Amino acid sequence: MPNLDFTLPHWAYWLGLILFPVAAMILARRTRPERPGYSVPLGYLILITGGILGLHRLYLKSLVGLIYIPIFLCILFGNAQQRDARAALSDATNHVSIAERTLARERPRLESAEQSIVGLTADLAAEEPDSFAAKSAKRRLERAEAAIATSRERIAAAEQELSRARPIMQQAQQNRAYWSAFARYAFFLILALMALDAVLIPRMVRRANELAALEGHEEILIDEETARRAAKIDPDARRADHEWAENWIDRLSLVAGEFVSYWAVIAVLVYYYEVISRYVFNSPTSWAHESMYLMFGMQYLISGAYAMLTENHVRVDIFYGPMSPRRKAWVDLFTSIFFFIFAGTLLVTSYIFALDAITVPSGNSIISDWARGRVGFGEMLSGLSLSDWTDPAIRWGEISFNEWEVPLWPMKWMMFVGGVLLVLQGVSKLSKDVRTIARGA
Repeated sequence: MPNLDFTLPHWAYWLGLILFPVAAMILARRTRPERPGYSVPLGYLILITGGILGLHRLYLKSLVGLIYIPIFLCILFGNAQQRDARAALSDATNHVSIAERTLARERPRLESAEQSIVGLTADLAAEEPDSFAAKSAKRRLERAEAAIATSRERIAAAEQELSRARPIMQQAQQNRAYWSAFARYAFFLILALMALDAVLIPRMVRRANELAALEGHEEILIDEETARRAAKIDPDARRADHEWAENWIDRLSLVAGEFVSYWAVIAVLVYYYEVISRYVFNSPTSWAHESMYLMFGMQYLISGAYAMLTENHVRVDIFYGPMSPRRKAWVDLFTSIFFFIFAGTLLVTSYIFALDAITVPSGNSIISDWARGRVGFGEMLSGLSLSDWTDPAIRWGEISFNEWEVPLWPMKWMMFVGGVLLVLQGVSKLSKDVRTIARGA
C-alpha cells in the first residue's frame, strides 16, 4: 500500500477553523427548495470523503455502493496480514542478525585458539613434569581447549539458529510482499470504481431525483394538542435560537455559538482521515488528535456564552423550574454574584496566559517584543510579512511539545475571547433580570 506522509500546515489549520464555519453559515442561510432533492456538489463531496466506502452510491440510493464494502474489508484484511508478516519478518531478521554476528565473532576466535593449541602442547612437553612452569602451561592449554569447545558450541547453535530463522525470514518477506500487493490492488480497484463514479455522478443524481419525485414527499405533521402539551412541559423546547436575542450582546453570542458549532463537522472529517490513513495506508498522523482536542477546547470556551443565553447548560430544576419569572429573576440576580467572580477570574487569568504564550521567543521575535512591551502595536503590525504566516520554520510564541509543534497562543487567546463573551452575556442576563423584577412580571 502507498503511504500518506501528509502533515497539516499550521496556517491551513487555523485558516480552516475560520473559513469552514463562515462557508457553512452562508450555506445554511440559503433559501431551501420546497421539495428537497439530491445534489451533484454534495455527491462529489461524499465521493471525496467517503468514496472508499461507496457512501456516495448509498447517498444516491444505489445498491452498487455495497460492492465497495467487501473490497474495503479486503484492504483492511490485507493490511492486518501485512502487519503480522512485518512483525514476523522483524523477529526473524533479528534472530538471523544475532546468529550472523555470533558466527562472525566466534569463527576467528576458534581459528586462533586451534592454531595456539600446537604451540601450547609443545610448551607443556618442554617443561619438567610437576614443575610450576609445567602447571602454568597445562592451565593455558586447558583454557584454550575450553575456549575451543565453547566456540564450537556457539557456532553450532548459531548455525542451527540460522537454518531455522532464514526460512522463516524468507517466508515472512514473501507473505509481506503478497499481502501488500493484495491490499494495493484492492485499493486500486476502489480507485478505478471511484473514477468511474466521478463521471457517472451527474446521471446518478438525475436518476435519484426522478425516483424521489415519483415516490413523493412525506411530510410529518404535529397536531395542535401535541404541540400544546410539549409547550406546557417545556416552554423553551421549541424556541428557535433567534427568539432568544433581545440585544446586540445576545446576537453576538448566537453568532459565536453557531460559528464554533460547525467545528464538530471538521472533527468528523479529520478523524475520518486519521482512521483511513492509519488502517488503510498504515500511516498514522502526528497532528490529527492534537489539532482536534485543541479545537474542542476552544469550542468549549467560545460557546459558553451561547449555552448561557439559550439555557443549554446543565442545572437542577427541582426548585428553580416551578418558580415564576420574577422569582427566577431574583434567584438569577443573587447567583450572578458567583457567576461574575468565575467569569472575571477566567477573563483576567486567560489574558495573562495569552500574553505569556506569545512572549516565549521561539522564532518570531517581533511578536514577543510586542507582548513584552518593547515595541508598539503599530510597529509590530508593520514588521509582519507573509512569511510569518506561511514559513514552517517560524513559530509564534509557545508551541506544543509533540512532533507537530503547533503554536498554542491562538488557543490561549480564545480563552480570553470566551471570557469576554461570557462576561458580556452575564451583563445582558443581569439587565434582563433587573427589568423583569422592575416590571413585576
